[in-house]
Amino acid sequence: MAYEILSTIESPDDVKALSASQLDQLCAEIREKLIDVVSVNGGHLSSNLGVVELTVALHRTFDCPRDSIVFDVGHQSYTHKMLTGRYNAIDTIRREGGLSGFPKRSESDFDAFNAGHASTSISAALGIAKAKLLTGDSSYTVAVIGDGSLTGGLAYEGMNNAGQHKKNFIVILNDNRMSISKNVGAMARYLTSIRMQPWYLRLKRRTEKVLSRVPLVGEPTAYVLKHSKAKVKHVLYRHTIFDKLGLSYYGPVDGHHMEELINALNTVKQSKDPVLLHVVTKKGKGYKYAEHDSASYHGIGSFNVDTGEPISSNENFSSVFGHKLCELASDDQRVCAVTAAMRTGTGLMDFSKLYKDRFFDVGIAEEHAVTFASGLALSGMLPVFAVYSTFLQRSYDQLIHDASMQNAHLVLAIDRAGVVGEDGETHQGLFDVSMLNAIPGVTVFSPCYFDGLENSLTSALFDCVGLAAVRYPRGGEGKRPENYTENLNYDICGDKEADTLLVTYGRLFSEAYQAYENLTAQGRRVCVLKLCRIKPLDPEAVRFASGFKTVRFFEEGMRSGSVADVMRAMLDDLNYGGSFCVTAVEDIYVQHASVKNSLKALGLDAGSMTEALL
Repeated sequence: MAYEILSTIESPDDVKALSASQLDQLCAEIREKLIDVVSVNGGHLSSNLGVVELTVALHRTFDCPRDSIVFDVGHQSYTHKMLTGRYNAIDTIRREGGLSGFPKRSESDFDAFNAGHASTSISAALGIAKAKLLTGDSSYTVAVIGDGSLTGGLAYEGMNNAGQHKKNFIVILNDNRMSISKNVGAMARYLTSIRMQPWYLRLKRRTEKVLSRVPLVGEPTAYVLKHSKAKVKHVLYRHTIFDKLGLSYYGPVDGHHMEELINALNTVKQSKDPVLLHVVTKKGKGYKYAEHDSASYHGIGSFNVDTGEPISSNENFSSVFGHKLCELASDDQRVCAVTAAMRTGTGLMDFSKLYKDRFFDVGIAEEHAVTFASGLALSGMLPVFAVYSTFLQRSYDQLIHDASMQNAHLVLAIDRAGVVGEDGETHQGLFDVSMLNAIPGVTVFSPCYFDGLENSLTSALFDCVGLAAVRYPRGGEGKRPENYTENLNYDICGDKEADTLLVTYGRLFSEAYQAYENLTAQGRRVCVLKLCRIKPLDPEAVRFASGFKTVRFFEEGMRSGSVADVMRAMLDDLNYGGSFCVTAVEDIYVQHASVKNSLKALGLDAGSMTEALL
C-alpha cells in the first residue's frame, strides 16, 4: 500500500489540516500499516486496531505535546507514535534499537508518561494536571484508559482524587468490552448497562439545553429553578458511578465515528469540571481474524496476514503448565486456578472450560488475586495463581502479609520468568527471584524443561507448605543433554574432578550445557551444577560447590538479592577460600531486543559463558 496520506504526517498539525474524507482515508491507511508491521515484528494488534479513530480524533482536537495524553498500559499507542513524527521508524517497533512497543518519554516529547502495566493512567495524568495547575499552565491533560484496566484498584484510587480537580482534566474510557481475556466482574456488567442506553448523552444534552433557556425572574425564582434543574436532571438521566466520584460523565460515544468523536471531545473540553468520556470501540477493528478472536491477537508473534496463522506455534511452557494443572485438578477437587485477566496467556483456557467452578479470573487485580487465593488456601483449597513475572511485582505486599505471614499454602505459577524479549523493560521477568528471596519460608522452583515444570508444580502443590512458586520462561525448551531427567533439587553434569564449577538454574542450564560441550571440545575440564529448587538452596549442593577452586555463577535475574548472593553467603559459612564470580543483571533495566540478543548482551548465553571460563 502506498500510504498516500499517512506518509505525509510528520506531526499532529498535519492531522489538523486534513479534510473529513481524508481523515477516513488516514484511518484506513493506519490500519493497513498496523497489520503489516505487527505481522512481521509481532506485538499488540487488537488493541491498536481498536483505537485508530480515537487516536486520530485526539490529535485533531488537542494541541500535543502542550496538551498531555497519558495512555493506560500503553500497548495501544502505535497509532499515536505514527502521528507524532515516528511513522518512518514504525517498522523498527519492538526491534533492538528501534521504537518501544510502549510510550517512552525518552523517545518523544509526545509521550507524557512511561507505561507498560495497567490502571496507572488516571493517577499519572492527575499528577501532571496538578503540576500544571501549580505552575499556571492552562493546557489539557487526558488519560486514555480501557475498560479492562477499570478492574484494577489503582484506577479507582486515581478517580477518587481526580473528582476534586478543577477543569482541563479528561478521562477517556476506551470501552472495547475486553482487556486481554474477556472482562469479568461488576464493572464489566455496569458498563454494559450503560452501553445499552445510547439515548443517555442525547437526552442529557437536550435536557440541559432546555433548562438553560428557562428565564430567571428575581433571586427567589432563580434559587427554585436552580434546584429544580438539578432535580429534573436527576429524574431524566440517572447519575453514574463516575458522577458520584466527581467526574462528569458523557457518553457512550461511537469510537469509530470520527465526526461524533470530534464533537464529543470538543464538548468535554468546555467542561468546568473533570470529565469522563465513555467511548465504545471494537478491539481488532478492520482485521477479520482479530475481530473474531481479539484475545489471540492482543499480543501476538509474527503471523501470515492472509490467513491470520502464527508463523510459529510450537508447544511452550505456558501450555505445558495448563495441561498439567488440568491433570492435577482431575485427581484432586481442591485444586483451583486463579488468573488476573490472563487466561489465554498463562495457558488456562482448558482449565477454565473443564473446571469452571474452580477457575477464577479476578480481572487486572494482582493484589486482590493473591489475597483472594490466600483466603482459598486458608479454607482448605489448593489455589494456583498463574501470573507473568512482571505482573507479580504488583502484589508484593500481599505476598508478604496475606500469604507468607499466615503460612497460606498458595502456589505461584510465574510465567515469562527471565528475559522476555521485545516487550522490553516493563515486561522483563527479572525481579521475582529477588522479591521472593526476601520473604521468609517461601519455596521456589526454577526448572529448565517441560518435565521439570510438571514435577515442580506437583511438588509445590502437594509436598510444600506455605507459599511456593514455580517459575518458567516464555517459549519452549532449549538444548537438552541426551537421556537427561530433571531433578527437583539439583543436578550435576560434567567432570566432578575439575577445578572449575559452572552454576546456574532455569533455562540458562541449556546455555551452560552448550558452554560445557564447547569447553570440553577444547580440552578444558568443567563441571556444571544445575539448581532447580533455588529457595531454599540445598545445603548439599552448596557443600559440593565448596570443593572447587573456582565457582562461576550465571543468573538470569537481578544481581541484588540473587540466588548467587545466597550461595556466596552459604559458602562463606563453610569458610570457602576459592574464587566466586557472578554474572547477572546488574543495576539496569533491560531494554527490548530478542531473547537471544539480550542474553548475549548480558553475558548469559553459551558463547559468553565459554569465553568467561576460558
